[in-house]
Amino acid sequence: MTTPLQVTARLRTPVTEHDHVRGAVDAPVTIVEYGDFQCRFCGAAYPNLLELLRQRADTVRLVYRHFPIANMHPYAEHAAETTEAAGRRGRFWEMHDWLYEHQDQLDRVHLSLGIEQLGLPADEVAAEVERQAYGDRVRRDFVGGIRSGVNGTPTLFVNEVRHDGGHDLADLLAAVDAAATP
Repeated sequence: MTTPLQVTARLRTPVTEHDHVRGAVDAPVTIVEYGDFQCRFCGAAYPNLLELLRQRADTVRLVYRHFPIANMHPYAEHAAETTEAAGRRGRFWEMHDWLYEHQDQLDRVHLSLGIEQLGLPADEVAAEVERQAYGDRVRRDFVGGIRSGVNGTPTLFVNEVRHDGGHDLADLLAAVDAAATP
C-alpha cells in the first residue's frame, strides 16, 4: 500500500517592510498569520499568540495579514479596513487587539465606539473605511494567502512553512522551538 506524497504549503509572499510586525525585528522565527477578525478560531488563537510572543520575545516575531472570509463573516472586511485606517495612524496593533477582544461587537455602531476608545478620529476612520481606502491592501493580503494555500483561518506559517499543528500554546511553543533549532 502506498501513501500519497504530502506537499507542504509554503508562504509565497515574502515579509516586507509593508507588513504589520509585532516582536523582535531580527527574531530567528517569523510567524505569518492569515486571520479574519470575525473568525472564532482566530479569536481563540489570539491569546495564545500573545503569550507565545511574551514567552519567546527574543525568538519570534508575528506578522499579521488579512484573510476576511466575507461570505461567512459579514463584518470581517470592514474590520480589516478599520485596522488599516488605525495603522495609518500608528495604531494597527491596538485596533487589532481591540477587535479580537470584542469579536461580538464588530457591527458599525460598536466598532465606532472602539475607534473612539482608542482615541482615533471616528469620523475620519469611518469615511476612509466607507470609501474602501484600504481595500487594495486587504485584497493583496487575501490574494497572497490564496497563492500560499490558505483556505481557512487562522492559517500560520512558521519560517515560511505552513503550520498544520494546533493553535494552542503548547503546539505553538513546540513549533517555534523546532524552527529556532538549527
